[in-house]
Amino acid sequence: MFKGYFMITGEIKNKVDRVWEIFWTGGVTNPLTVIEQFTYLLFIKGLDDRQNDLEANAQLLGIEAESIFGPEQQELRWSHFKQLPAEAMFQRFTQADGVFDFIKNMHDDKNSAFSRYMADALFQIPTPAMLEKIVTAIDALQLKKGTDQKGDLYEYLLSKVATSGTNGQFRTPRHIIQMMVELMKPSPDDTIVDPAAGTSGFLVAAGEYLQKHHDDLFADPAKRAHYNNTMFHGFEMDSTMLRIGAMNMMLHGVEHPNIAYRDSLSDQNPERDAYSLILANPPFKGSLDYDTVSADLLKITKTKKTELLFVALMLGMLKKGGRCAAIVPDGVLFGSSNAHKQLRKELVENHNLKGIISMPSGVFKPYAGVSTAVIIFEKTGIGGTENVWFYDMQADGLSLDDKRQPVDANDIPDIVARYLSLDGRTAGVPPATADQPALRGAGGTPAVQSEQDRARTEKSFLVPKAEIAENDYDLSINRYKEIVYEEVTYDPPAVLLDRIAELETGITAGIQELKGMLK
Repeated sequence: MFKGYFMITGEIKNKVDRVWEIFWTGGVTNPLTVIEQFTYLLFIKGLDDRQNDLEANAQLLGIEAESIFGPEQQELRWSHFKQLPAEAMFQRFTQADGVFDFIKNMHDDKNSAFSRYMADALFQIPTPAMLEKIVTAIDALQLKKGTDQKGDLYEYLLSKVATSGTNGQFRTPRHIIQMMVELMKPSPDDTIVDPAAGTSGFLVAAGEYLQKHHDDLFADPAKRAHYNNTMFHGFEMDSTMLRIGAMNMMLHGVEHPNIAYRDSLSDQNPERDAYSLILANPPFKGSLDYDTVSADLLKITKTKKTELLFVALMLGMLKKGGRCAAIVPDGVLFGSSNAHKQLRKELVENHNLKGIISMPSGVFKPYAGVSTAVIIFEKTGIGGTENVWFYDMQADGLSLDDKRQPVDANDIPDIVARYLSLDGRTAGVPPATADQPALRGAGGTPAVQSEQDRARTEKSFLVPKAEIAENDYDLSINRYKEIVYEEVTYDPPAVLLDRIAELETGITAGIQELKGMLK
């Protein structure tokens, strides 16, 4: 069910660092520009790799291969031009109808997201020698097929942007994204959106989930067309991120991702009641002027805070019955302002607030130490909240310090199993934990314990809606979790005083002995 992490190895990381150094020493020093140019080259290489796979599969099946490159465009393939001398390679890239023109114009549909945001793309590698070094270095990366090393590589590149102190909002740890996708179980009928898409990490992960869990997805022409054209939507305000996100989606097999430039919180955003699933990590910080915010959002919660406005936005974007998993800062859960309370009341009373997963602050290190939670809800418009499920995540499989090294402790498989057991969905059996040993069902087989039966001293438990309402709709797990303190027994004071006197006698004797040695 839940695959483990694949972090890029030290060897690949060192190779990526060398590519980064080539850009830097060549005068390309803006981190986003480096990532953008790096992405173009990865995209070009990915197209050639995909063409090779198509040809191999076609040969195996005895059919004609689908062609990304036309007969007259074979010289634009990575495997062809990587062998050229520096000057010839540079000319192959920059000439009319060359490699870069090919990727800018590869979609016949000029209204597609890819075509729109590639229209003003620039090739900014300045010299033949520099291009030849970068192509050689990327070719040496040798990313393995069957893994998501490309996604891990993207995350490592984006971490370099985050360390510069800007644009850190684009990075969500991949294993947290994957956890949220597993919780939401995307289906082939879903229409999925991320209103703050960044590099489209959530959309890519949703697509991977569908490819893995729905074998019939591409056998049905209607489902395949929906997957490639109308299933995935993402909004972003940074043109570089739009290009990277569109290419990321295409490299992961989505032919026409709907990645659009849009200020999601503004009055110009027409998206209402349009999507069945939202996966997002919207910006945490910042405030807007009331006159720039959609009036519909202000009806739900009158505030300037972006983290509250995004939750209200996601409610508005969902269809009735649509569901959402989003990362929010802890302040959204317990903030005492009228806007905070109003939003939480809206979720609890007028919709179905299903779960709150409290995450440790180290999840976003070394880039940020903010405490966050995953909030899960379903849009109904008529209520539906009976109990809210809380989980106190204490470990995510990586150390919670700045190094973020792999460790054995990992609550994520348990989180997914327990959540999916809430409404009877099969999720496998959660592992035994310190607070809950493995349970046994009929015949001694493992069984999933009902969340209804869990005590509030455990990692997960349910809280009735009425109790949450009594607590001013406070959704902080610490409001409801019970902590069992171990009783510590101390010796009587007289015994402790005797020990202190004994120690004092020994100290005095030692001092006298030292004085004698100094005479």
